[in-house]
Formats: sequence, structure tokens, C-alpha cells
Amino acid sequence: MFSPDLIGAETRVACRVEYDGSAYNGWQLQPHEGVVTVQEKLELALSQIAAQPVRVHCAGRTDTGVHAFSQIIHFDAPVARSCKAWVVGGNANLPRDIRIHWSVPVTDDFHARFSAESRCYRYVIANTPIRSALLLNQVTWHRRQLDQLAMHTAAQTLLGERDFSAFRAASCQSASPMRNVEHIDVQRRGDLLIIEIVANAFLHHMVRNIAGALLAVGDGRKSVDWIVRLMAGRDRSLGVETAPASGLYLADVQYPNHRTLPRTPYGPMLLGTML
Repeated sequence: MFSPDLIGAETRVACRVEYDGSAYNGWQLQPHEGVVTVQEKLELALSQIAAQPVRVHCAGRTDTGVHAFSQIIHFDAPVARSCKAWVVGGNANLPRDIRIHWSVPVTDDFHARFSAESRCYRYVIANTPIRSALLLNQVTWHRRQLDQLAMHTAAQTLLGERDFSAFRAASCQSASPMRNVEHIDVQRRGDLLIIEIVANAFLHHMVRNIAGALLAVGDGRKSVDWIVRLMAGRDRSLGVETAPASGLYLADVQYPNHRTLPRTPYGPMLLGTML
């Protein structure tokens, strides 16, 4: 599974990382004492393997409570270690809610964030009369019956390169509201609804704001064509509430074909239910 060969010092290494974001204040390292982040835990674990500091870079900075099935990271190895050492040793020093699945050497021009062509997020909604105890932090709960077809139809109006100001958080620091949504889909699987969205990049809270709008369409508070008017208005204040973080997963990151990274399996698996 893992190459026993040493990866030389100063080699750039990419990894796939999975985590439950429930206990963390998002991905990004914070300067404030006591603010625990995923990046902090990963850097501490990998630094144990290297016996010196390791700084990691990610494909997408997830918010507090947001999960990842396939967060891609890279770092420049300060010492020679094998791929197995970075994975097995890293996991031995990580909490159980963060796992490294693979590590591979990459070229020096690879960047987990800037080399990515697209990112896929999945938003998972439990559409049940009673909130699940077992899935408390893994899904968003919505009591009112949701119309999957209406949600899917409304979602298709968001395709293409568009101005997504209507779904942009006030705190968003992006220089442009333009994003290209390549794919968006709403599926029902039993009591679960899954919103899958693929874009070249995302604005701050863009997926959760889209999910909130689609929930409003799904439970009848808003009409299907309301999404079109909301987009055209380019005004976040005309939208509905931001959907909770707990149902959101960074599911996959796509890179150009010449990047020889292992394929991400379709997932994640949640108590036997494929998301």
C-alpha cells in the first residue's frame, strides 16, 4: 500500500486527509491560545515524525464544524522519510477524528490550493421528524418535508460562471464574486438529501448559503424561480439563513491529469449510507 522507499529531504509531499470537524475551530491555524484547529493538529503530528517543524498547506480552508472526506494538503519534507512513515506515524500522533489516508511525492510546482482545478462539496440533510442522536454532528436536521425535485430544479439555475454575491458571506475576502459552478445535484436517499456542488472555487459560506436557499425552496417557503431572482439581485441580505456547518463535507478535489495523485473513492460512508 505504501512505498518503503525514502522520500528525500526537501521533497514536496501531498496527502489526503479526512476529518470530523465537530471539535475544531475550522482548518486554519489560529494565533489565539486554546483555539484548536485541524491544521494545528496535523502540523504537530507531522512535526513529531520529522523531529522539527512542518508547515502544511490545504486545498480548501473549512470553517468551524465543517468536515472533510478528501482534504488535500502538501508540505515540504524537512527530512528523508518514507510515505508509510508520514501516514502511519502521522496517524499515530493524531486524534482519532483526523486521519491521513495516503502520502505521495509531488513536483515542486504542485500546490494543494493553487493547482486545484475544482472542488466538490456535499451537504447532507436528515429529513426526519426527530433529530438523529447518532448523526448529531454529521448531518443537518430538517423537520419539514422537503421536495427533492423542486430543490434540484432550482439548483440548476446556478450552473455556469456567475456572480454569486447573493450567496457570499459579509466576511468574504475574495477579490471577485465570480465563480464557475460546473455541477450541482440534489438527490434523496431514504431520509437523507444530499446536495452535491462542484465549482472551480467557492466564496466564504457560499455552499451553506446555497444549501439554506435550497432548503427554503424544498419546504415551500420559497418558489423555484425565487432562486433566479435572488441571484439576479446580487444581495445577500435578500436571502435566507445560512445552513448549519454540521452537514457540510469537502468531498473531493480535482487536479490536472498530469498530477499523479491517488483517486478519491466516492464517499464518505456514513453508517452504511453512501453520501
